[in-house]
Amino acid sequence: MTVKAGGLKRLRAPVATLLLVLGCSAAAVALTDRDLGAARQRTEQHERQVREARLRLQKSGEEKAIILRYLPEYQALQKQGFIGAEQRIDWLDGLRAANARASLFGIEYQIGAQQPYANVHALGANTLPFQQSLMKISFKLLHEEDLLRFFKILEDQDAGTYALNECALERIAGSPGGVQSNLRAECELAWITLNAAAVKP
Repeated sequence: MTVKAGGLKRLRAPVATLLLVLGCSAAAVALTDRDLGAARQRTEQHERQVREARLRLQKSGEEKAIILRYLPEYQALQKQGFIGAEQRIDWLDGLRAANARASLFGIEYQIGAQQPYANVHALGANTLPFQQSLMKISFKLLHEEDLLRFFKILEDQDAGTYALNECALERIAGSPGGVQSNLRAECELAWITLNAAAVKP
């Protein structure tokens, strides 16, 4: 088949049009691919945001369940004075009440400033801000069993949480007549509190 020169001239315009159409089509396909890729990215981002929102919702539900589960125990510790500010008046009332119930001969005390609890590893929660206030107490006893009875009564008072650091007993001369003290006890207590406001979420 032969094509004459005049025929080539007549084909020039349709070929140019065809090439132009093909170029526009290629450009349109490229633009569509780009837009499709961007749309796919937006869809993936939205799906990821939906998954994250669902996880946050699920986590908040789990946190709420944990809070509701342990709320009574937390409130009991607050009432006891373990969580929150120091309840020094309650501590002193507990000491006086324990002394009276144990029928001892009075009690003397000295209490220091609050400081970080030195033996925090014993509580198994090294990251929590436990505080302690050291208290030295001195009181007279009829016999050794009075010491154990005093601390049992003090514990039953629920005046706070304490650790008994040390106790020393010294024999003393009793006064004549009636019930008399034979021993002096010198003890150190660490009253322990947890500063819940300083706990990092």
